[in-house]
Amino acid sequence: MMVLTVVDVVARYVFNRPLRGAFEITELMLVVLIFAGLPLVSYADEHAVMDFIDRLLWPGAQRTLRRAVQVASAAFMFLLAWLVWLKADRIWAYRDATDVLRIVYGPFVYFMAVMIAFAGILHLYKAVERR
Repeated sequence: MMVLTVVDVVARYVFNRPLRGAFEITELMLVVLIFAGLPLVSYADEHAVMDFIDRLLWPGAQRTLRRAVQVASAAFMFLLAWLVWLKADRIWAYRDATDVLRIVYGPFVYFMAVMIAFAGILHLYKAVERR
């Protein structure tokens, strides 16, 4: 992604010949990067959290709270995955594509839905694992 951006900037400002579709490719690469990283963030428990309540609870209540948060996170991830999958179906039906290179968006949106669902599975696993 960095190489593509550097080459595009140099081609644009030095040779006055920008790379055709570089912006579209960068956008799609960002989608893949962000949503491929979502399960990794879920697995490592690296989501942004507010832990001011944890300090007020005893250890047993902290474990219960962590499990409840994991279950709630999984439920939201599954809901979001389902909604994104429905959106992907509509995008695929229309064969919506990028303007310049005509890359079809559908597979990327399906990928988003699958990665969100995988993150939900990881949250569900974390809710039932023994710690």
